[in-house]
Amino acid sequence: MDRFSEIIAKRTGLSASNVANTIKLFDEGATIPFISRYRKEMTGSMDEVQVGEVKEQLTKLRELEKRKETVLKAIEEQDKLTPELKKKIEDCDNLTDLEDIYLPYKVKKKTRATKAREAGLEPLAVIMMKQKEINIEGKAAEFINDTIPDVESALAGARDIIAEWVNENLRARNMLRSIFDRTAVIYSTIIKGKAAEAEKFQDYFEFSEPLKNCPSHRMLAIRRGEAEGFLKISIQPDEEKALEALKNIFVDGFYEISQQVEQAVEDSYKRLLLPSIENEYKALTKEAADIEAIKVFSENLRQLLLASPLGQKEVLAIDPGYRTGCKVVCLDKQGNLLHNETIYPHAPQEDKAGAKKKINSLVQQYKIEAIAIGNGTASRETEHFIRSIHFDRDLQVFVVSESGASIYSASKIAREEFPDYDVTVRGAVSIGRRLMDPLAELVKIDAKSIGVGQYQHDVDQTKLKTGLDTVVESCVNQVGVNVNTASKHLLTYISGLGPVLAQNIVDYRKENGAFKKRSELKKVARMGGKAFEQAAGFLRIEGAANPLDNSAVHPESYFIVEKMAKDHSCKIEDLIQSKDIRDKINIHAYVNESIGLPTLKDILNELAKPGRDPRTKIEVFEFSSDVYKIEDLKPGMELPGIVTNITNFGAFVDVGVKQDGLVHISQLADRFVKDPNEVVKLNQHVKVKVLEVDVSRKRIQLSMKG
Repeated sequence: MDRFSEIIAKRTGLSASNVANTIKLFDEGATIPFISRYRKEMTGSMDEVQVGEVKEQLTKLRELEKRKETVLKAIEEQDKLTPELKKKIEDCDNLTDLEDIYLPYKVKKKTRATKAREAGLEPLAVIMMKQKEINIEGKAAEFINDTIPDVESALAGARDIIAEWVNENLRARNMLRSIFDRTAVIYSTIIKGKAAEAEKFQDYFEFSEPLKNCPSHRMLAIRRGEAEGFLKISIQPDEEKALEALKNIFVDGFYEISQQVEQAVEDSYKRLLLPSIENEYKALTKEAADIEAIKVFSENLRQLLLASPLGQKEVLAIDPGYRTGCKVVCLDKQGNLLHNETIYPHAPQEDKAGAKKKINSLVQQYKIEAIAIGNGTASRETEHFIRSIHFDRDLQVFVVSESGASIYSASKIAREEFPDYDVTVRGAVSIGRRLMDPLAELVKIDAKSIGVGQYQHDVDQTKLKTGLDTVVESCVNQVGVNVNTASKHLLTYISGLGPVLAQNIVDYRKENGAFKKRSELKKVARMGGKAFEQAAGFLRIEGAANPLDNSAVHPESYFIVEKMAKDHSCKIEDLIQSKDIRDKINIHAYVNESIGLPTLKDILNELAKPGRDPRTKIEVFEFSSDVYKIEDLKPGMELPGIVTNITNFGAFVDVGVKQDGLVHISQLADRFVKDPNEVVKLNQHVKVKVLEVDVSRKRIQLSMKG
């Protein structure tokens, strides 16, 4: 077992052997969804989060190894690499410690200490550090020369060298980090003359808080104020404790020479150590805030992607508007565009009669089963208008989030799908498709444009993209896709595929018609054995001759199901349809070297509900008919609402007035709530009470207590 497995196991609390197996699978090209779903025997049934954590730690350790190589080479080129130093570097398992070890050998710009060394003062600094010399001024006089005019200049230069030694001392740096951890306070102040422009950062004009208590959303808000040039930020520990601890390390006694060292220590703290560790903590706290914000966004995105689908039904979708009218489209069960036009039920045209006639005609002509209305401009008025129409059938009416729809409408993907239609038609189609299958439609939009996070534009964008792509991949593979109807963009996220193979699958469908069985996927251009292994279990073929092709049972395990059927003198279809037969199966009899109980249990569960969509059934929701705009809200009102966003400080709820209200975390329940996700989920239907309305600032305070 390699050292990486041991380190990762220690950091994560996972079994070292399971970690080693997971690393082996990654190195063989396996993906997180595949490993967590189909390699449970090797990983000890790790879930996706744990497998992802192993991957993240492995990436960090491999990056650390590359940095070690660079450091070793740099020190070796200076002829300063001793066997002891080499071992110390090789045994190092975190980047901070590595950089501390490298600090004395790092090529620096010309510092006060390097100038003092060039002037020949290092021997004096060595004498001073020992703190044994009684007559230090007499000793310093021996160093006077053309560049060192007097005793004080000699002592000052020696102190500069000592200050650098203190800064490079591992014990001193770790001690100061410990004091930062316990006592650091973050301060923010308004930059002079910027107060008028920085009104939105007013809470942070004169702000301080213990660093360990500062939540991620507040940290990101302060950092945004700094980035926009309004706030000045500093992170400071307890200076008295820091200096006392440093002096305890370096100062020995109360003699004149000790006072010289004490001066050097104080100078090192203020000029070198404090700025260095402060910058380190600024970076660390920003990184921690980023990770927390990405975690919040990821959880919201997961809930949004796994939102309840309406399923395959004929849908009429409306992108509402006033002056330009409401764009109407009709879609078939596969989401194909059948018809589009514009109605004008609202001011200034207010052709309600003509609009009603047209909608009724479209509902009958295209056998419409449900209506989707975008939740943007004129949404409530359009919903009210549609609900006022008497149809000849029962129609479900849904208000659908438009968030990110405009991004999709103008995107290359939308232009490829609808080259002959403008952005308004594309937007309406997207609204309808979101109702039918949110996951299949939302994968076409850059995840950070969906608008369900906190400070997503302030965090590390590379880490954000990686995190959100992982969530999209996880959701797509959790649900699985119909290989004969899935878009190229949806297929891209299937384990083992990617853009090229996704396009090749679509091209194969066009040339050869629908796939009839999973094994046919091997005929797709560039679909090698590894790609097939990774993807096959997540691709479904409805109506296939072999019912397992429409299930999450992996083709590599078909032989087991076939043996189960043979042992019980029945067909695979009988295993799926008969609980009595499945109950008779002794799965222990099918355990072998490669397949254990976890996989066998998964197979039986899948046979009970083959190809089952894990998402819940969609429910119709109606806003209160008494409120349409923020001015209609009054404190004390109790209203139905939909949760639209969840942050660390609470949940935002749409009550139908075009401005979401905030249920602060303290108002989510009649008990202490640590994490809003304990109480609410995205798209959840809730009842809220209006606490406060600030029309000028467009702020609504809500409560779910009681």
